[in-house]
Amino acid sequence: MRYPAVAGQFYERDAGALRKQIDGCYRHPIGPGGKPAVAANGPRSLKGLVVPHAGYAYSGPVAAHAYAALARDGLPDAFVILGPNHTGLGAAMALGAHDWETPLGVAVYDKDLGAALRKGAVTEDIIAHRHEHSIEVQLPFLQDLAGEVRFAPICMGLQELPSAVEVGEVVRDAIQGRDVVVLASTDFSHYIPKAEAARRDRKAIDRILAFDVNGFYRTIQEEDVSMCGFGPVMAMMTAIGPAKTELLKYASPGDVAAMDDVVGYGAIAMRR
Repeated sequence: MRYPAVAGQFYERDAGALRKQIDGCYRHPIGPGGKPAVAANGPRSLKGLVVPHAGYAYSGPVAAHAYAALARDGLPDAFVILGPNHTGLGAAMALGAHDWETPLGVAVYDKDLGAALRKGAVTEDIIAHRHEHSIEVQLPFLQDLAGEVRFAPICMGLQELPSAVEVGEVVRDAIQGRDVVVLASTDFSHYIPKAEAARRDRKAIDRILAFDVNGFYRTIQEEDVSMCGFGPVMAMMTAIGPAKTELLKYASPGDVAAMDDVVGYGAIAMRR
């Protein structure tokens, strides 16, 4: 069992308080306005989502746009969640082959999906996940919608283009013939003035919306976009293949409070 590392820090530790906090993210001024009911017979057109991973007080309302789109679309059988490694611990491309506990219950590790993912550069290693928040913070949102969640997480310590594409190809092969949504967990620019963050981030987002993996990577480098999870985004895009893209929301804490420097958060949907 992988136990919560950031409950009580990034999100509420108590289950009731956490559900209220998640509901508040949906109803927040920069949130989607409310939590839609999960569509029992939705179109199931979603292939991938870009979702932020900061504390819910900061990025939760933007993340809620992604999860509102998921609810309207209908739920898949399982999720692959790709996140960056902020701690530097563990294997370079680490599959967290454990069930994960959160205040809302246990998210179940999909053993069959995980077995298909454990090849090439992707190795089983829980150490990389033990203190990492980028994947953990997605689970309560999913549990709040789905109840029981089946998933397989990969924590990416290497994010350069060749490494991200290699992981993406592994994921692509593993999800072939399965009903899976791939989540890429990332924040955008970190701790720069709001206007400059929005400018740089828009350039990166435009390349994601164009489904241009190489152009996105080039933009990250040329514009010095301090995204922490650009590798998971490229791996997700590689895994799901061509998609119809939609920017659901871009915002920063500077949109609701005066501050000198901000972190940018984006929610992006990728559909069949």
